[in-house]
Amino acid sequence: MKLFMAALLTETNTFSPLPTGREAFLGNGFSRNAGSRASPFWGNIPLIAWRRLAAEAGIAVVESITANAQPGGTTIRSAYEELRGMILEDLRQAGPVDIVLLNLHGAMVAEGYEDCESDLVHRVREMVGPEVVIGVELDLHCHLDETLRENADLVVIYKEYPHVDMAERAEDLFRLALRTARREIRPVMAYHPLHMLNMWHTPVEPMKGLVAGMLAAEAQGEILSLSFAHGFPWGDVPHLGAKMLAIADGDANHAARTAKAWGARIWALRETTRKRFDTPDEAIDAALAAPSGTTVVAETSDNAGGGAPSDCTAMLARMLARGVRDAAIGMFWDPIAVSFLREAGAGALMPLRLGGKCGAMSGDPLDLMVRVHAVTDRHVQSGLSGGTSEMGPAAWIEVPSGGGGLHIIVASARQQVFHPDAFTGLGCTLHDKRLVVVKSSQHFYAAFAPIAREVRYCAAEAGILRDFAAIPYQRFTGRYWPKVETP
Repeated sequence: MKLFMAALLTETNTFSPLPTGREAFLGNGFSRNAGSRASPFWGNIPLIAWRRLAAEAGIAVVESITANAQPGGTTIRSAYEELRGMILEDLRQAGPVDIVLLNLHGAMVAEGYEDCESDLVHRVREMVGPEVVIGVELDLHCHLDETLRENADLVVIYKEYPHVDMAERAEDLFRLALRTARREIRPVMAYHPLHMLNMWHTPVEPMKGLVAGMLAAEAQGEILSLSFAHGFPWGDVPHLGAKMLAIADGDANHAARTAKAWGARIWALRETTRKRFDTPDEAIDAALAAPSGTTVVAETSDNAGGGAPSDCTAMLARMLARGVRDAAIGMFWDPIAVSFLREAGAGALMPLRLGGKCGAMSGDPLDLMVRVHAVTDRHVQSGLSGGTSEMGPAAWIEVPSGGGGLHIIVASARQQVFHPDAFTGLGCTLHDKRLVVVKSSQHFYAAFAPIAREVRYCAAEAGILRDFAAIPYQRFTGRYWPKVETP
């Protein structure tokens, strides 16, 4: 038996001004044929699991590309077509295969392609024919369309947000694909549209219990697989929106009934899970009012993981205007500022223009007088599911004030904050900070919640629009909650 596997991932914010081109993929851990042998990071974690499981089962492996780009704007057509071409050429050269496993995102949009994943899987199916098993692992912030369902045998989606279960879902997909290839099961998939846009956080109730219930239903044999596709609100495509996915063994009606039943459970939780975001001042007020401990605030509107520039100054400007001390914020994406800071070196006191470089999403630049505490040629933070995240050259600076100042992490690679070592790895301690602001939406939570007195979420006027009812869609025309109460 022979397994073919590949990875191609990015999450497209169609409102973002940042083009996602060839260098975004080729300069971010890209590999052709050997990605599963590298240290774990977002793009290769499922491939590592698949190679290990294939070896245990005595299955030969043919590996194609591992290519992932930081979420941003629409992917350049030629870049997508080049990467797709590599996968298809490697598949052609592999000869007959029994299983194809693809690690994809599910919300990749390129010029001329509203759903890159469906396009790729359709072309794979045309090449391998109807008998080869095609399995796809997706990020839960995915769009699901019928082309994908019709051409893949299996789609398994992360269950957790933050995505701490990439490897576990890869293992689920492998086991189902192997059973399918051995003709032990005959999977059929059903979608149930929820007509909802929201951000569902799974470490806390009621979503924690919902995920536990999905896992229990699978373990008890009620269904082969259950996945909740949360959707990605900033991808303007016709098939946008949350969906429930169920995979049954040979019974399409059972799959459809199960997807509908679980979808009804999520719909019933809509008010409980409705997201409210602080303004920057509300978040600051909460931190200053706390008698002790560290308040961690997610600056969700400037999350690089959602396609934002991660150089927005709106939250920092309010912190400065209010004289906030004993605080830290990061990470700003500003390679120009980092180059100046590295040139000046640790210990320097210097003027610095920070942020505000990418357009309306970035806000205005800030002119600061800063103390340089540390610089590095290579900053690395711990990532999701046991991986790491490269930040490139970076610096820790402080806007001094009497007593404790305001500390800022600036990096050359655009990436959200995953872990406290994004700060502490440069020497910036967090236990003594009353307020820590992270440019992230939720992936920070697993590592920061243990050190936080309280975790809050804020959205500034600049950056990604967090009012889901007000996002100015053009391609997506469906009715959805919370824009209307009963779509």
